[in-house]
Amino acid sequence: MPGESRGLLDSLGTLAATLVAIAHTRLDLLSADVEEDRAHVLSLLVLALAALFFIGVGVVLAAILLVVAFWDTHRLLALGSLAGFFLAAGVAAGVFARHKARTKPRLFAASLSELLKDRQQLVSRL
Repeated sequence: MPGESRGLLDSLGTLAATLVAIAHTRLDLLSADVEEDRAHVLSLLVLALAALFFIGVGVVLAAILLVVAFWDTHRLLALGSLAGFFLAAGVAAGVFARHKARTKPRLFAASLSELLKDRQQLVSRL
């Protein structure tokens, strides 16, 4: 009987060590996911702000050029057309941004799927 209880204690110790190793691996994966996501979002934000600045300056200069070109003949038509275009583009961009925000992939999807696999394997062994 003492050998059997020793085997049970060894099995429980091995199970505990395995569970700790799994938790450590998954937390390490989660940490990597967070760091990768943070770096990706930061680089996208910097690039998006630079693009918006340069496009904004270009659009303002193009609008001024068109208004000056049509100043003598159709300045109100030129101003109204440009205003309508910019308003429509702004609404379209807002709708697209809202759609992207709503369909964002789940954060830590890879970590959660690995934890689910680990859980299923542990349940199947018990």
